[in-house]
Amino acid sequence: MNETYFVTGALGCIGAWVVKQLVERGDRPVVFDLGGDPRRIRDVLGADGLARVQFVNGDITDLDVTKRAVAACKPKAIVHLAGLQVPFCRQDPPLGARVNVLGTIHVFEAALAAGVPRVVYASSAAVFGPSEDDGTAVTEATVCAPVTHYGVYKQANEGTARIYWLEKKLSSVGLRPLTVYGVGRDQGLTSGPTSAMKAAVLGRAFHIGFSGPTDFHHVADTAAAFVACADGGPQGAHLFNLHGDTVDVAEVARAIEAECPAVRGKITVGGPRIPIPPQLDGSAIHAAYPHLPHTPLAAGIRATIARFRELHAANALDVRDLPAS
Repeated sequence: MNETYFVTGALGCIGAWVVKQLVERGDRPVVFDLGGDPRRIRDVLGADGLARVQFVNGDITDLDVTKRAVAACKPKAIVHLAGLQVPFCRQDPPLGARVNVLGTIHVFEAALAAGVPRVVYASSAAVFGPSEDDGTAVTEATVCAPVTHYGVYKQANEGTARIYWLEKKLSSVGLRPLTVYGVGRDQGLTSGPTSAMKAAVLGRAFHIGFSGPTDFHHVADTAAAFVACADGGPQGAHLFNLHGDTVDVAEVARAIEAECPAVRGKITVGGPRIPIPPQLDGSAIHAAYPHLPHTPLAAGIRATIARFRELHAANALDVRDLPAS
């Protein structure tokens, strides 16, 4: 396709997979980030693919820098993934607000200034409050009542996007995943299952620190949704839930052990349930974008473990998210 896409936060997990998909189909991702280790992109794309990515050092909390970077590359769309996750927002709420809320406003302002017609941004299922866990899937119309700073910031961003459409006619799509898993997922409230897969490859025990059912979404599918929404779609300010497979975390632990029998009985689960409804209704995005992929959970776990094994064999498996052995 040979289009240019401006991607913020691409050194993170979902961003790395968005970059992978853009590069593999022949597009040009321009990665805008504070700089640092591109290991997640390298882990999913390989060294040769990494060499095809353009990096621009910058901070989305700086409006002028963000505007200049977007104007310089003239992208077809912006995929905005930069943000601080739940634990970091809890530790430093003012910083979380500057990055997650002010940074998002800067991205919209930069898009307007450069004439970019479309912004796709990461919202989150954290905008919802705790549910009664009655098996009902929450829809985009479900009332939002977040119980974390992170969820409040994401809800604010959804409002920001709506106002930019109402007042400036800048189209956007906000996507609400819940528990994203796969290679590169090593930070955040729901990263434990992926870290457990990595530990299992190394033959180590691992404790997943939350329990109960949650909505698992393989990161390749998550990235595909962002790319599809960046490519086009209806005008307006749209919000979509992302649904994968709703499964109890204990079942995931058993599936990991089935793939790695050496750790049978060593992947444990315990702790509070995530204060977010465990099942999202994802029918709306599939109606708007009918060809999105769905990776069954068992296949996603198998693929993640297989890639971790490849990285381990190459002495390239990053284990900073694992407890010391």
